[in-house]
Amino acid sequence: MTHLKPDDTLSVGSINLILFAARQQGADADMLARAVGITPDQLRDPDGRVLIRQVQALWREVVSVTNDPAITLKLGELVNPLTLGVLAYVMMHSPTLGKAFDKLCHYQAIACEGVQTTGKLIPSDDPSSSTYILSLHITSPDIIYVDHTLNSELSIYLSVIRALTGQQITAQEIRFAYPRPANTCEHERVFGPAKLTFDANETAMLLDATILDTPILNANPNLFPLFEKHASDILSQLQTPSLKSRVKAEIVSMMKGEEPALTTIADRLAMGVRTLQLHLKDGGTTYQQLLDETRKELAISHLREPNFSTTDIAYLLGFAEPSVFFRSFKKWTGQTPGAYRLAQAW
Repeated sequence: MTHLKPDDTLSVGSINLILFAARQQGADADMLARAVGITPDQLRDPDGRVLIRQVQALWREVVSVTNDPAITLKLGELVNPLTLGVLAYVMMHSPTLGKAFDKLCHYQAIACEGVQTTGKLIPSDDPSSSTYILSLHITSPDIIYVDHTLNSELSIYLSVIRALTGQQITAQEIRFAYPRPANTCEHERVFGPAKLTFDANETAMLLDATILDTPILNANPNLFPLFEKHASDILSQLQTPSLKSRVKAEIVSMMKGEEPALTTIADRLAMGVRTLQLHLKDGGTTYQQLLDETRKELAISHLREPNFSTTDIAYLLGFAEPSVFFRSFKKWTGQTPGAYRLAQAW
C-alpha cells in the first residue's frame, strides 16, 4: 500500500503562485486544482499545507494544459514572489540581502519541505572576488519532476533577489543537477548572462559575494520581529508532528481492507476515545474528516497506478462496497474514479 508522508508538504502560498502563473498563461486554475485534489477551502488558508505529491501532479497538469514545458523557468517572471507568504515577509524586512539569505535557508521549509536550501561564502584573497553559493538539495522522495522543482525554485530566487534590492542582479553561474535539455533557450533567457552548467553534482546559484551587503528596499525593522515570530511558530509546528498527522499516519497503517475504528486509533495513540475526540475538535477537525481526507489522498495516489482496479482501491480503502467508494470519491473531487483516471492518463 502507498504510504502517506504528511510531513512532505508545500505551503498554500506556493501553490497559489503556481496557479496564478498558469492562469496568466490562459489555463483554468480552478480546474487544475480540482484535477489534483486541491480544494478551494485549502487555497484560502494562508498557513495551509498541500502534499508534495499533489504539487508534482499539479506541475504535470500545468505543463500539459499550457503546452509550455518551460513554464517552470518563467515562474519568477509571471508572479510577484514577495506574495509567497510569511517567509517572503521575513526576507522583505531583513536589513541586507545577506541577512535575507540567512532567513531563506533557515525558514525554507515553510515554503517547501521537499527542498533544502543552504548558503555558503567562498572567500578569496581579494574580497571583491569572493563568491556566495545558494545550493538546493531535493529531500523528498515524492519529488519526481526534479527539473520542474529546481527550475521554479531558481527562477523565484532570482526574482526575489531583484525585487528585494531593486537591482537587476544576475548570477555568475547556475548549476543544474540534471541532464542538459535538448533546448536550453529559455534557461539562457531567464538566467543569462550567467554561465549555465548541467549534469552538476548539485543545483546551485553562484553570486558575487559583494551583493550580500546590499540593503533591502523599504525594510522595516519594527515589522521584522513580528514576521519572524510567526515564521518561527510555523517552523516549530512543521517540525513537531501534529495530532492530526499522527492520526492520519495511524489510519494509513491500519487501513488493510477495512475501515479503521476510532477506538483502535485512540488505543494506538495511548489515548481515550473521548480525549482524542476533544483534542481533534480543538484542532478544528473530527476523526471522520481525517478518515475521509486520508482516503481521498490515498485514492488519488492509487488511481495513478494502472495496476489497481477501482474495485481494488475501494477494498484497500476499507469501503464495504465499490459503489460507496464511487459516491465518496465523486463527493470529494466532483468526478467518478474512472473519469479521474482517464483525465490523468490524458
